[in-house]
Amino acid sequence: MRLVTALIAGGLFGAGLVLSGMTDTRAVIGFLDIFGAWNPTLAFVMGGAILPMALAWRLAARRPCSLSGQAFPTRPNPAITRNLILGSALFGAGWGLVGLCPGPALATSLTGGIPALVFLLAMGGGMLAAIPVRRPAPPTSPVRT
Repeated sequence: MRLVTALIAGGLFGAGLVLSGMTDTRAVIGFLDIFGAWNPTLAFVMGGAILPMALAWRLAARRPCSLSGQAFPTRPNPAITRNLILGSALFGAGWGLVGLCPGPALATSLTGGIPALVFLLAMGGGMLAAIPVRRPAPPTSPVRT
């Protein structure tokens, strides 16, 4: 049942990325071009993702476990650290240069042809190259105290 739930959730997420325009590199680059021909439409997509997640965290804090009986993941560490700043800068640079981030890249790999596959291979290579220099993340606090 857990795999079926994951498959359905992943399919809905991918469909949402395609329908919202997050897989259209021109729309993403237009959103990031705040000093040029700025396209603010993806701000609504981000807002549409932040609001349900905020509600989900509030609901999760009141429940002992998920509907599937699994423990909830721990909350992210709210501290602004050097690793967070560097990781965000690298993510943003890659997103701005190519117009894709990991989720939309996976969704686009089915229909985006060779450029999407090249991006996925480069992303995977970067992840493998980071393993020797990666520092462990600081411990996070559990959802419930």
